[in-house]
Amino acid sequence: MSHTTLILHATIVNEGKQFVGNMLVEGDKISKFVEDAEVATIAADETIDATGLYLLPGLIDCHVHFREPGLTHKADILHESRAAAAGGVTTVFDMPNTVPQTTTLDAYAEKMDLFAAQCCVNYGVFFGATNDNIDVLRQLDATKVCGIKLFMGSSTGNMLVDQEEALRKLFQSARLPIMTHCEDTNTINANMAAAKAAHGDDPAVELHPEIRSAEACYLSTKLAVDLAREYGAQLHVAHLTTADELQLFDADSANITAEVCVPHLVFTDADYATLGARIKCNPAVKGEHHRAALRAALADGRIFTIGTDHAPHLITEKQGGAAKAVSGMPMVQFLLVSLLQLVNEGVLTLERLVALACHHPAQRFSIAERGYLRRGYKADFVMVRPDAQWTLSAADVESKCKWSPLEGRTFDWKVVSTYCNGKAVYKDGVIVSDAPMGEAVSFERA
Repeated sequence: MSHTTLILHATIVNEGKQFVGNMLVEGDKISKFVEDAEVATIAADETIDATGLYLLPGLIDCHVHFREPGLTHKADILHESRAAAAGGVTTVFDMPNTVPQTTTLDAYAEKMDLFAAQCCVNYGVFFGATNDNIDVLRQLDATKVCGIKLFMGSSTGNMLVDQEEALRKLFQSARLPIMTHCEDTNTINANMAAAKAAHGDDPAVELHPEIRSAEACYLSTKLAVDLAREYGAQLHVAHLTTADELQLFDADSANITAEVCVPHLVFTDADYATLGARIKCNPAVKGEHHRAALRAALADGRIFTIGTDHAPHLITEKQGGAAKAVSGMPMVQFLLVSLLQLVNEGVLTLERLVALACHHPAQRFSIAERGYLRRGYKADFVMVRPDAQWTLSAADVESKCKWSPLEGRTFDWKVVSTYCNGKAVYKDGVIVSDAPMGEAVSFERA
């Protein structure tokens, strides 16, 4: 017999609605929503009184760097998936710029095996595009690979795809969604050269958004959007950072969509003065008017998903300025609580948060049986408590790097428990087990 869990009196937020209700989980799936009159007739193995708690679908973060294989001195699948679980994230999609890069079928298979052996939450793995692996991309199983990651700007090793012929072949032939990192390399290189000429070999980190500028983002994003329109490709542009780029998107396009990441919704360039390279990421955190535009686009449909670009580094690697400090920060554990703060601030509604961080990622990548609280769907969900103030310290950080740019911030919501495939992974401040409870997600594609 499957283990059964009955959750009572939760405020359920799902598919644009909020209501107080009861949910029955049998095994790894949601069995049904139970009427109050029927509760007494159910003999569940576990009954949870969720009065005062909000029950949401587990969040889907389509943009993480768990650093394994090859970079495990700073992060690994076990620690980063623990961080995801502690933050209410039940599915993650890992990026290909590891060592080796996920640009061959063998490297993809190796990484999937590593996730199967260690991951506390569900997972998918992006396959990386290069200038010379277009033929390999045509061999990918569309029901198993989440998408193709395309770096159209300065990146690691040979993962920068900068040859027009290769770009056109990719957009013309790709059967999977293409997720792009869009920054124009020539613009960035020219800006960096000018900054070094004026300020020395390591310009101050405050100059990072001028070097990796709004213009660099716009030029590259426009190229990606133009190619997607020309060839009818499925395009999802990662981590938009500018008001300028938003002009390229509309709420009615199913084929061409955009993601925003939490750092660009939370921080502005004013924060470099206190946080320095801790908030250095690519593309850069920019000015207040860009953040305001991104926040507004959460409500009007031009932003379709929210992710984190979770990219841990050792704090020692974050020393220096715009040239020497590495880019990236650990954020997956604080995706949900950061977004709930924006709900409290009136930036978006709770229903919209669930759409952007749960429903839309499932929709955009055609994820099977996840992202919604529905009968017959996998039982991936999170329960959160409002009015539960707490202040983040380094001791709270589950990521292997053990720091966060959000240290010292006070949050008004707390993650109480996270369930993945019907099992508690995180509960009352503790990771329940390091056992690999996650599953490889599948995709409903022809």
